[in-house]
Amino acid sequence: MAFEWKGVFPALTTKFTSEDKLDFVMFGKNLKAQLDAGVNGIILGGTLGEASVLTNEEKFSLVKFAAEKVNGKIPVVMNIAEGSTREAVRQASEAKKNGATGLMMLPPMRYKSDHRETVSFFKAVASSTELPIMVYNNPVDYKIEVTLDMFAELAEEKNIQAVKESTRDVSNVTRMINRFGDRFNILCGVDTLAMEELMLGAHGWVAGLVCAFPKETVAIYSLMMKGRIEEALKLYRWFLPLLELDIHPKLVQYIKLAEQEVGLGTESVRAPRLPLIGEEREQILKIIRDGIKSRPKLEEVK
Repeated sequence: MAFEWKGVFPALTTKFTSEDKLDFVMFGKNLKAQLDAGVNGIILGGTLGEASVLTNEEKFSLVKFAAEKVNGKIPVVMNIAEGSTREAVRQASEAKKNGATGLMMLPPMRYKSDHRETVSFFKAVASSTELPIMVYNNPVDYKIEVTLDMFAELAEEKNIQAVKESTRDVSNVTRMINRFGDRFNILCGVDTLAMEELMLGAHGWVAGLVCAFPKETVAIYSLMMKGRIEEALKLYRWFLPLLELDIHPKLVQYIKLAEQEVGLGTESVRAPRLPLIGEEREQILKIIRDGIKSRPKLEEVK
C-alpha cells in the first residue's frame, strides 16, 4: 500500500482489561472514533502504546486486528523499538505478514549507538523490507539524536521516507527542509508544538491527545492546511492545557485517563506503570474535565 506520510497519525494507546489482557473491544471502539474523525493513519506499539511491556505476539495481534478493521482505508504503521538489529529486521518482516503497511523506527534501544552504528541499524531494516519507514527522532527521551548528517546517508534508502520530529526544537523543521527539500516528510511528534511546526512546513502530526479528542485534532490540522490560521489558533489555545499532558513521563496514564473521561478507553495500564491515585489524579482530572466542559462546538468550524 503506497501512501503519503501526511496528516494526522494517532499514536494509539494499547487497551488492557482488568485482567491485564488486550482489550480489543475498547481498542476497536477507539479505532472507530479515529476513523470517523478522519485521521490519515494509525501508529501501534509506540511510546503511548506501552511498547516496552508488550510481547511480540501482542503487538502483532494488535496490528492484525487493526488492519482487518481499517480494511485498507488508511495506513497501519507499527513501531519498532529494539536493541538488536536482527530482532528489528525480524519484526519488520512479521509486521508486514500481519498487515502493517508502514513502520516507525527508533534508534537502537538500551545501547547508545554512534553515528555509524545508528545509520547501519536503520539501513539494515530498510534494506530488508519494502515497507515505508518513518524515523522517530526523539533524543530527549531515547538519548540518540538522528542528525542531519545521518539523514543524508539514510536518504539513500528509498523507503525511509519520513521523520517523526520530536527533538523539541521547532527550528529542526526548517533545517530539514533547507537541506533535503521534499526528500523527507516531517510529522510533528510533540503535541504542544504541532501548530508551530505545521506553520513551518511540517506535513503532519503524530498525535497523542487525539486518542481522546480525535475530532478536535483533525480540525486543527484541516484548518491549518486551508490557511484558516485564526480559527485553528482559537481551537489550539483551548486544546493546549490538554496537549501538555503529552509531554510528561506519565503521558500514558494521563492520556488514558482522558480517554476514560470521554468514553474511548480505560485507565488500565501495564505494570510497572500504575494507575494514578490521590492528589495527582485529581489534578489531572481537573485539567481534563475543564477541557471537556469548555470543549468547542466543532459544527461551527466547517
